[in-house]
Amino acid sequence: MAHSRAKRSVEAKVVVDGYELVWTLEREPKWHTDGPRGLAISVKLTEGNHKELLLEYPYPKWKPGPVRNLERPRIMPGVIEAGIRAAMEAGWDPTSRGRVFAFQVEEE
Repeated sequence: MAHSRAKRSVEAKVVVDGYELVWTLEREPKWHTDGPRGLAISVKLTEGNHKELLLEYPYPKWKPGPVRNLERPRIMPGVIEAGIRAAMEAGWDPTSRGRVFAFQVEEE
């Protein structure tokens, strides 16, 4: 019988370039029928109904050795802030309206 992990409730506030934002864990890394999917973080302004940012990180690379369950990722505030800034440079405007802005974060 397969066991599933409960989704962590992770949420934090951050200020980036004067914008007060809140981010939440949307998805942990997992295997999906379409292939591997990495960590995903949802970012919104703390006030109002504006365009959401979805930061999508690459699936973690496997380490040599026996295959084990994937560890829960450590979510580092500096990494999230860097992803938000990169999405802003790519065109995400936190004060605009419209569909979710999905941004693929590059591996470092």
